[in-house]
Amino acid sequence: MFLVFQYNYSMKTYLVGGAVRDKILGLPIKDRDWVVTGATPEKMLELNYKPVGKDFPVFLHPKSNEEYALARTERKTAAGYHGFQFHADPDVSLEEDIKRRDLTINALAEDEDGNVIDYVNGQADIENRVLRHVSPAFAEDPVRILRIARFAARFSNLGFTVADETMELMKSMVDQGEVDALVAERVWQETSRALTEPAPDVFIETLRACGALKILFPEIDRLWGVPQVKEYHPEIDTGVHTMMVLQQACLLSEDPLIRFAALTHDLGKGTTPKDILPHHYDHEERGVGLVKELCERYKVPNQYRELAEITSRYHTHVHRAFEVKPKTLLKVLNATDAFRKPERFSQFITACVADSHGRPGYEDYDYRQAPFFELVRDTAAAVDVQEIIRDGFENEKISEELYRRRLQAVKYERESYTGPLT
Repeated sequence: MFLVFQYNYSMKTYLVGGAVRDKILGLPIKDRDWVVTGATPEKMLELNYKPVGKDFPVFLHPKSNEEYALARTERKTAAGYHGFQFHADPDVSLEEDIKRRDLTINALAEDEDGNVIDYVNGQADIENRVLRHVSPAFAEDPVRILRIARFAARFSNLGFTVADETMELMKSMVDQGEVDALVAERVWQETSRALTEPAPDVFIETLRACGALKILFPEIDRLWGVPQVKEYHPEIDTGVHTMMVLQQACLLSEDPLIRFAALTHDLGKGTTPKDILPHHYDHEERGVGLVKELCERYKVPNQYRELAEITSRYHTHVHRAFEVKPKTLLKVLNATDAFRKPERFSQFITACVADSHGRPGYEDYDYRQAPFFELVRDTAAAVDVQEIIRDGFENEKISEELYRRRLQAVKYERESYTGPLT
């Protein structure tokens, strides 16, 4: 029994949303959110709840620190995510609050006795593995397109799919320009969260299916339909390849930076002149510019952008590690800052492995370029700068000698390598 019941028996508290959903699915409950009916902000403050909501009354429990929101309704007043007017009042019922939510599987509540309250057939949709909107009010908030795509990415491995009528509603929202009103920060917030889900490729595919990808991420959307050389890419289509690479990145790592680099590594292929297709000369450098544009548009953090840029620019250098000259190997190490940032270099190499594996029949390919390039990096990094100084080199001569000795180390590894040169 919570503290609130000791003071005012008209107040009732319900567990709502994802915690109820995940409990039914048998998944770990990460966060618990609560709705309070029959209360006012003043009453919550009297009970020592701490206010945190800016747009509507949300409070932190004085002991558990969990979020408690007053039951509320909302009304669309303008385009976009911020175009809402919220109304919280003791007379707002749990049902009114629940029915303003996005998906039926998220519109469930549980009372203090553990009874599930379901006004919108959310339990049936959980059983049938359907992502369905609660009401036509779904169309009033364009962020919900991103959210449903993210939930598709989270639950696709459990068999969840987007309901046909919900997909049609999402398409109409795109056609009506609702997606154009999305703010950059919210787009990246949902995208970055999607990159941590089990299947971020489903996030991209869902956005593409409703037409939102073309508006939000045209650099990615234009990859579909662009052919590649069949000898190296049996899948042919660059968009298909990109999704396969993202899937492989997820198998290799949970790191969202690596997954983002995998997603954006071939953006340059979307701008290849049609007269040279299916070849993609210089797509690496073209891709770097597109990565920068995308990251600037959505204020993507630098660590994502930097890894994505070096992956776009140098992934084919790693693929050709056994073909290029030692000078080129060292050039890549210097350009990627591999000696000062070995962890990021390892992230880069992992993205290259994902690119190699992201082709039909190559999923288990023994990509020897990865351990070879890391061996070259370790050998070159072992060159001792202090020894160079002890040998009498000064000023700019130190860096010149460091380069010479590192190049010697790279040549040695290149010449002594006995593995397959493929």
